[in-house]
Amino acid sequence: MKSVKAIGSISQIGPSGFYEKTPDNFRGLAPYPCCITTTHPNTMKFPTFLTVIFASTHLIQAEIPVKTGDKVAFLGDSITQAGQGSPGGYVQLIGSGLAANGVKIEIIGAGIGGHKSNQMLARLENDVQSKKPQWMTLSCGVNDVWHGANGVSLEDYKKNITAIVDQAQAAGVKVVLLTSTMIGEDQANPNNQKLVAYNECLRALAKEKKCHLADLNAEMQAALAEAVKSQPKPDKGKCR
Repeated sequence: MKSVKAIGSISQIGPSGFYEKTPDNFRGLAPYPCCITTTHPNTMKFPTFLTVIFASTHLIQAEIPVKTGDKVAFLGDSITQAGQGSPGGYVQLIGSGLAANGVKIEIIGAGIGGHKSNQMLARLENDVQSKKPQWMTLSCGVNDVWHGANGVSLEDYKKNITAIVDQAQAAGVKVVLLTSTMIGEDQANPNNQKLVAYNECLRALAKEKKCHLADLNAEMQAALAEAVKSQPKPDKGKCR
């Protein structure tokens, strides 16, 4: 398993290093590969991994495993779908970050809002494999948990994700697994507690299958914890 993390920035990122997605617009202050769509219950903030998988503007080209002409497929749900459709979305940011380093890739957008692991597995051949990519990122898990009774059990999730990775690797595709971002900013809520096991599955699978891993969930929690520390403390005994 190779853990990867972006360390640079590009011009689209605001002074705070975050983007914010609201139902109406991006406001240049908040999230992760900065794409939360209106299907999500609230605005969520998490680290901007602009070139989370492959590169930052401070990396030299020799350190970038992706090469000019490579096709990179982005398989996922609404986060990925929004990420491929907006200039500030994480898919487009990865393309821009690589281009800034002289690496021009072909983006294969394969994000569909509301999709879970079983649906991604079912369309893997049509949406990814048939396009013959050299790389594939997989962002999956939020809907498997968030959809509750209509979601996907942990056991079936493991089977689905393993099948996706196995099929991709068998076709010679290099796989990057993304842990699922938090569902709301409260780690103690039931959905986030349930999501823990799903993300542990991804971490274990990345190690077993020797995939690259972008641990977005851990980074999001760390960023939120740091944000809480930096909040000014109210003066005791004073009313405002």
